[in-house]
Amino acid sequence: MTLLVVAYLGGMLTIVSPCILPALPFVFARAEKPFVTSTLPMLAGMAITFAAVATLAAVGGGWAVQANDLGRLVALALLAVFGVALVSSRVAGILTRPAVAFGNRILHTAGEPGSAPTFGGSLLIGVATGLLWAPCAGPILGLVLTGAALQGANVQTTLLLLAYAAGAATSLALALLVGGRLFGAMKRSLGGGEWVRRGLGVAVIAGVAAIGLGLDTGLFATLSSANTDRIERALLDNFGSEDPELGQELGMSMLASNAAVQTAGKPFQSDLPVEGTFPSLDGTVEWLNSAPLSTEALRGKVVLVNFWTYSCINCIRALPYVRAWADKYKDQGLVVIGVHTPEFAFERNVQNIRKALTDFQIDYPIAVDSNFKVWRAFRNSYWPALYFIDAKGRIRHHAFGEGNYQESEKAIQALLAEAGERSASDDDVTPDVVTPDAKGAQAAPDLAHIRSSETYIGYQQASNFASPEGMGGDRARTYTTKPLRLNQWALAGNWTVGAEQATLNQAGGGIIYRFSARDLHLILGPGADGQPVRFQVTIDGKVPGENHGADIDAEGHGTVTQTRLYQLVRQSRDIGERTFEVRFLDPGVAAFAFTFG
Repeated sequence: MTLLVVAYLGGMLTIVSPCILPALPFVFARAEKPFVTSTLPMLAGMAITFAAVATLAAVGGGWAVQANDLGRLVALALLAVFGVALVSSRVAGILTRPAVAFGNRILHTAGEPGSAPTFGGSLLIGVATGLLWAPCAGPILGLVLTGAALQGANVQTTLLLLAYAAGAATSLALALLVGGRLFGAMKRSLGGGEWVRRGLGVAVIAGVAAIGLGLDTGLFATLSSANTDRIERALLDNFGSEDPELGQELGMSMLASNAAVQTAGKPFQSDLPVEGTFPSLDGTVEWLNSAPLSTEALRGKVVLVNFWTYSCINCIRALPYVRAWADKYKDQGLVVIGVHTPEFAFERNVQNIRKALTDFQIDYPIAVDSNFKVWRAFRNSYWPALYFIDAKGRIRHHAFGEGNYQESEKAIQALLAEAGERSASDDDVTPDVVTPDAKGAQAAPDLAHIRSSETYIGYQQASNFASPEGMGGDRARTYTTKPLRLNQWALAGNWTVGAEQATLNQAGGGIIYRFSARDLHLILGPGADGQPVRFQVTIDGKVPGENHGADIDAEGHGTVTQTRLYQLVRQSRDIGERTFEVRFLDPGVAAFAFTFG
């Protein structure tokens, strides 16, 4: 009973968190409607739908997530029609006849001005909103979902989720009472409700657009993470200190706010939240350094999945840590899997990937994900991206981009301790973390001096191009240079600029960039015939000397032998604006993108 009360109170807290914002336009569109026939069934539909979907997601694995994706698409379409109808009934008339009939039916049953709101129509709007609602995964909801994942489907799981959803619905109902009075005052001041109704329609359509673009689970979830956690943890602590039922019902203790160590005699349990289930690894083109792996075969192991691609500078700088973790914890139950998902076409070439594994000294399993199957299964959007998976096959932590390495390693340690592969003593849960001796392009960036950002050379994403002739796509053109401002670049000589890269047609051509950073990198590849391309780099018109990068000498000489990222500049002192120029002594080179560090 105590846990039901805590779940209900946790649900009420969602009203003060930004992650509830995507649902608010659909909720407030029902303001000033009769409570019993309109507001109550809509809120009930939200609560019941959320509880049902969350129960399936907690115990059903990836298929439940896919089912909810379909439901979200249907819900988005339904609510978009509802929003358009609120703005203007004439707009609905341009739709096809079946769509108009369906939209009008929703419109009338949902209580459009001029028709009485019905229980069924409001319930339908509530079900659609519930499919879109992604509440904050704070400690209380995390507690409920963790118990569901551990115990499987049961009545208690559904009741707890219903209590959580009912709490959120209660707070929304209270907000509607205030909202209704506000809308009434607006109507009186405007002399009518037409513009209020249209404004609500615009808000509904904007909400649909935000959810369709993923803002509901990205921006709002990020904003909300710190808003209610402290309150929820205090709530858990206060109830838990008087009633051990919270921990006993789930077979685990999650009452302490840091939960780093369990009391003597009890198994260690990390406070890392459950973020989802380990998606399928099916669909890879090939496995390198390993036979094919599956989520089922990896059950019982702690798994670190690293999404990367071999020419990405951010991925390259994260590799020393991933390699070090793979080596340090391999005998303690950690399995590291690199998922190589390409950004450029040349990164789909398996032989290029094999060469990169040798260059970077990577010996852990690599899934070649050239068709983005695993990328989409994880719903990933970043290079690099780290997902930390426990021995029960649940995602418990993630890290996007560079940095936060100490936090990531402590997550590995906690999951290994939870799996029984490490001691759970306080000293052993947070021992010394790795400090790789990274060199060349793998060294950490000098963030204090970076004023230049990644710049693509192909016309598909090119920016700040300054050659007077302008960029001509997919045809040979002779380019010239002029004095450049910071972060402008230009081509010199005869080049053909394609969607992803520029290819030099005649020897002697070059690329000039006005940059400000310690390091300058350029992704380059040899010609179609694979012949090496010689080049020389200058900085402010002089040989680089001690400011040369790892892939050239002090005189600026280097050779393009394979398609990869080349470090051409590493300034040793007096870092500021510089003019970089590279001249190619042979034709055929392909240039893809600049990055800085």
